[in-house]
Amino acid sequence: MAGSEDKHAKQIAAATNLVKRLANRLNMDASVRLWDGSRHPLGQKVTSDFEIKIASPGVITSILRRPTLDTIIRQYVNKGIDYSGGSLIDFGANLNKGNRSAKLTAMDIAKVIAQLRPFLFASSEPPPEEGAFGGNITGANRAAGENKEFIEFHYDLTNAFYELFLDPEMVYSCAYFTDWTNDLTTAQHDKLDMICRKLRLKPGDRFLDIGCGWGALVAHAAKNYGVTAHGITLSVEQLSHAEEKVRALGLQDRVTLEFIDYIDLTGTYDKIASVGMYEHIGLDNIPTYMRKIRSLLSEDGLFLNHAISRRAKKRRNLWPDRLRPEQRALAKYIFPGGALDDIGNTVQQMERAGFEVQDVEAWRLHYARTCTLWHDRLIAQKDAAIAIVGEAKYRIYVAYLAGCAISFNRGTARLYQTLASKSAKRPPALPPTRADLYPLPVIGIKNAPVRTTQFAARR
Repeated sequence: MAGSEDKHAKQIAAATNLVKRLANRLNMDASVRLWDGSRHPLGQKVTSDFEIKIASPGVITSILRRPTLDTIIRQYVNKGIDYSGGSLIDFGANLNKGNRSAKLTAMDIAKVIAQLRPFLFASSEPPPEEGAFGGNITGANRAAGENKEFIEFHYDLTNAFYELFLDPEMVYSCAYFTDWTNDLTTAQHDKLDMICRKLRLKPGDRFLDIGCGWGALVAHAAKNYGVTAHGITLSVEQLSHAEEKVRALGLQDRVTLEFIDYIDLTGTYDKIASVGMYEHIGLDNIPTYMRKIRSLLSEDGLFLNHAISRRAKKRRNLWPDRLRPEQRALAKYIFPGGALDDIGNTVQQMERAGFEVQDVEAWRLHYARTCTLWHDRLIAQKDAAIAIVGEAKYRIYVAYLAGCAISFNRGTARLYQTLASKSAKRPPALPPTRADLYPLPVIGIKNAPVRTTQFAARR
């Protein structure tokens, strides 16, 4: 009994000392709550109620034995690691306040391991893996039919789940905020309209939406711009919702929908949009993707590619790209088969395929704001979400949306809309300026949509 109590005391002391070391390094307005109920500040002047909770000594042991992001995610999903008193987005903003680094040097790591010696030989069962994709997460050398499996894993969680946090039109891509105070419904409507205006849609145009989601863009384009729209998807759930939407709006004569992979599509279209689909195709497939889309485009056609992007690497690797831990986690738990291109390569690949790039616009902070609103709306529907998809999947999505909001705010993730015409050999079907897209004068720059408030003190 005495030995057990001594072991317990040593573990608490070791964990407490670790928190003190982190507090000296990070100086955050947050605390750590250990399994014995003790609360330890992560900074010099902690006023917030935000806490990171460690459920048991086994949590630390499991991380020491397998110090990977995946271990931390498993512990979070299974509540070995939890939080209260605020959101993960606020925690991320607090952690990165003043551009400080949370990285540990080799010496730091050695000192931490030595300090945590009481946990090294403690008993610990690895947390179960819940909510992960069971197949090849990288999408490398993907076989026929794998695209469908990748899409099903993410998008076929049931429409009822996505209805909890998306806008009424079920738009699951970056919104467009003409004012940072606009609500999600307004911003998504403005996004749909901006895409239609960038493509200069007009009555009679044959319009293709590659990866049409729940049908918002094809319906908006047909209803408001008089086009004949065709949407394609590999999600059964999305297709069902889109078909119902088209019937409810009475647009059957102007909108068609199809369950098909883009590579198998035939026909000719005057305008093509790909919104949030480029990230799913895999980097090796980009040349094929660009050539295929160009083959579907009429001679005077326009193509708009809306895609999340990563920062270009400082130097070209001689070896194949390896997924960083956060990229591997995203592929494993959220988007199997997905990969992010950098905007330089996207533009280069468009030109190599024969396109002439007309415009590139950055929407990074728009997506930071979008993900923040999605995150907050999902948390507000916690009980309903758990009833639909289970607590593990709910916790994964909360962390995913928070992580995206943080990444877009920091600039580690970006988003661009790129508009291209089919060829430079003929004048593009565009006016001489962009004045029709941005008609209002710019009087001043409003505050960026970054959360500046930290955890509210409620003591």
